[in-house]
Amino acid sequence: MNASETRPFDRLCQILDKHERDAARLIPILQEVQSAYRYLPPDVMTFVATALNLPPARVYGVATFYAHFTLEPKGRHVIRLCDGTACHVKQSEPILQALRQRLGLTDQIRTTPDLSFTLEVVSCLGACGLAPVVVVDDQVYGQVTPSKAVELVDEIVRKEKET
Repeated sequence: MNASETRPFDRLCQILDKHERDAARLIPILQEVQSAYRYLPPDVMTFVATALNLPPARVYGVATFYAHFTLEPKGRHVIRLCDGTACHVKQSEPILQALRQRLGLTDQIRTTPDLSFTLEVVSCLGACGLAPVVVVDDQVYGQVTPSKAVELVDEIVRKEKET
């Protein structure tokens, strides 16, 4: 058993201490916690609530109100596909189907079982002139085709095998 298994909340305590366990800093605390865990697990939110002397429902309410937070694990690589008007008109749907097929995902299952990839469909990425647009790990790709989208995934997989 390694140290992270024996003290699973050590990182969480560091984050709480950094923010002086101040309930007024709930949002930045949750942002940092999500960055560390890649999502907000229920036991972690309960721990945060207890540490901040807040009702768990309040922490859960904040976590579910803001779209930035997620209660489900996300992959190491997040792919966001725009399906706004410009991207939809320029054929974002075939890109979505190609990515789902390549990653073995569905409308209900958005993260690969190995937590390598998460595929999200978003309403707008603010790059309509580049439609259709895909963002992979904060890198914007414009005028994407289904084959180009699959190539982006394949390139990530190839680079990870090399390291």
